[in-house]
Amino acid sequence: MVFELGMDYALRMDAEDPLASFKDRFYHLPGIIYMDGNSLGLLSRDSEASLLEVMEEWKTLGIGGWAGARIPWITYAERLGELQAGMVGAEPGEVVVCGGTTVNLHALVATFYEPEGARKKILADELNFPSDLYALVSQIKLRGGDPVEDLVLVKSRDGRTIEEDDVVEAMTDEVALVLLPSVYYKSGQLLDMGRLTREARKRGIPIGFDCSHSAGVVPHHFDEWGVDFAFWCNYKYVNGGPGSTGSVYVNKRHFGKAPGMAGWFGNNRATMFDMSNEFDPAEDASAWQIGTTTMLSTAPLEGAVGMINEAGVKAIREKSTKITSYLMFLLDEVLSEAPYSFSIGTPRQPERRGGHVGVEHGDSWRVAEALKARGVVPDFRPPNVIRLAPIPLYTSYLEVWNVVQHLKAVIDNGEHEALSHERSAVT
Repeated sequence: MVFELGMDYALRMDAEDPLASFKDRFYHLPGIIYMDGNSLGLLSRDSEASLLEVMEEWKTLGIGGWAGARIPWITYAERLGELQAGMVGAEPGEVVVCGGTTVNLHALVATFYEPEGARKKILADELNFPSDLYALVSQIKLRGGDPVEDLVLVKSRDGRTIEEDDVVEAMTDEVALVLLPSVYYKSGQLLDMGRLTREARKRGIPIGFDCSHSAGVVPHHFDEWGVDFAFWCNYKYVNGGPGSTGSVYVNKRHFGKAPGMAGWFGNNRATMFDMSNEFDPAEDASAWQIGTTTMLSTAPLEGAVGMINEAGVKAIREKSTKITSYLMFLLDEVLSEAPYSFSIGTPRQPERRGGHVGVEHGDSWRVAEALKARGVVPDFRPPNVIRLAPIPLYTSYLEVWNVVQHLKAVIDNGEHEALSHERSAVT
């Protein structure tokens, strides 16, 4: 991709942006350039409307909403799963919106981790989001294993990325399950999920992915690849709201497999009110839903997913790769040399990265805080990464250009030098 440096070029890019009209459908923080949608997406008017509709149904129907709402609440999780299925290359019935990310991870690992004999290890990696590793350790302990021996973590060669060759090499006869992220939360590296799934299936190893940092911004092809299971949060690129309900994908070839953690809402809808003491699991991914649909945390997703489907995840990905490439170009051209000395820890090839750019600097915490003082909202990940996420549905090329000018001014004026090195509780 060939870019230009000036503001006029950014304005021209915005004028040619086919997704530009979606920006006005979001609520923006006054005077703020928001670059933290990889942690929490902004509220859209579409999400607000779907939430208010459910609240109105609660107000006017009471308990009758479970059967009499426009989308009956009893089947809301399945209906939203159908809306999300196209985002991830799944069929209706293979996705259900339920639970939280780590709870869903526990439910899926409890199902697909079946240690037997010498094959008892879980293969993950050292750069994964820590919560996933906490869950894997506890699942191994629950099966009577030793995490020191039974949790195999692929090492990073450079501290930023994981090589697929190293993952494949670690798929030995002792591995009972592979669990990896789609995108690494610091560097933004996007794994070749298709290749890794093919290699795991050759060896008869179930494989699943945490797609929290890719769902909504990167197209997936779970069925085509043959992925066994996946899960993700919906508050990042999907823009479902703080702590919004998560999602579960289970490949249809596993329908009928007993969920490792059963609950009432995983029951067959036709028999759940029989109140039988014997679990009668649903015949699709809904079997992995455990508890009652949390309607007020789920309702915003109808509007949010509707917007993604309207824009098309392919078009979202096209803008994402273009606008992140533009950001990298500006960083290289304006800020890579002394006295700025910013570098990029994210893979340069568009096919190897997700939707954010990991910007590295020797004083990154204080630089990030100085950006906030200037009205730019990034986030920080230790030891030295400022994450910048230009979200395709609501970030403009002009905003990206302005962020780089703010970074330049922070260093030019030494604005970060007066700030504390002590980090806040939320970074």
